[in-house]
Amino acid sequence: MLLFDNIVKNFGGVNAVDQCSFEIPAAGITGLIGPNGAGKTTAFNLIAGHLHPDAGRVVFDGHDVTQLPAWQRQSMGLSRTFQLPHEFARMTVLDNLVVAADNRHGEKILNAIFFPGRGRVRSHEAQLHARRTLEFLEIDALADELAGNLSGGQKKLLELGRALMQRPKLILLDEIGAGVNRTLLSKIADKIIALNASEGHAFCLIEHDLDYVAKLCSKVHVMAQGRLLMSGSIDEVKNDERVIDVYFGGGKYQEST
Repeated sequence: MLLFDNIVKNFGGVNAVDQCSFEIPAAGITGLIGPNGAGKTTAFNLIAGHLHPDAGRVVFDGHDVTQLPAWQRQSMGLSRTFQLPHEFARMTVLDNLVVAADNRHGEKILNAIFFPGRGRVRSHEAQLHARRTLEFLEIDALADELAGNLSGGQKKLLELGRALMQRPKLILLDEIGAGVNRTLLSKIADKIIALNASEGHAFCLIEHDLDYVAKLCSKVHVMAQGRLLMSGSIDEVKNDERVIDVYFGGGKYQEST
């Protein structure tokens, strides 16, 4: 589904991502882990189009998207959530999902003038899709609540719901579990697994909780100092001395090892 190919991103003389390469398959849930400062969120920003690399290329669903803006990548089926939720606080939960819907026909002025009926149909479809999404996420009781009044965990579910409104092929989840209580965290994991199994959405997630990664991910990529340290199953990752070193030995490793 996605190729992150020999990417370099420099900030003020420091390579936040340094000749890093990995793949995200079209099926399954992939983990991207590593210590703080490893370059994980920068990698997500490069994949999503919020940043552009200094070298290398990003290939999504067979298309080179390296220089495409974020909105164009999203229209191709690439969605993401953020570590800190970006809800429209003064809009309802339902409206937060509706505004994220794809194919908003009525937003183009010529369509609104000459084909108003189509706009009404699309608006109705977006409302139905939003309500079904809220039901699936089990937050439909909050449909008319202002999004700014939600708890941290509920906002994370709202972030996931807005990503789903685009009917994506790949969803990037940036620390979806950060600041969420254990009960809701387990619920979010179950929803991600169900979406992958029933809808075919591919996921790549950044997460520090290795038990959570183990529950969700069939394959894991480990970053350290902007580079790919290793890829493998969660068991291979947890038993690799280099990974143990970067997590518990100060976040550094010797490339020769």
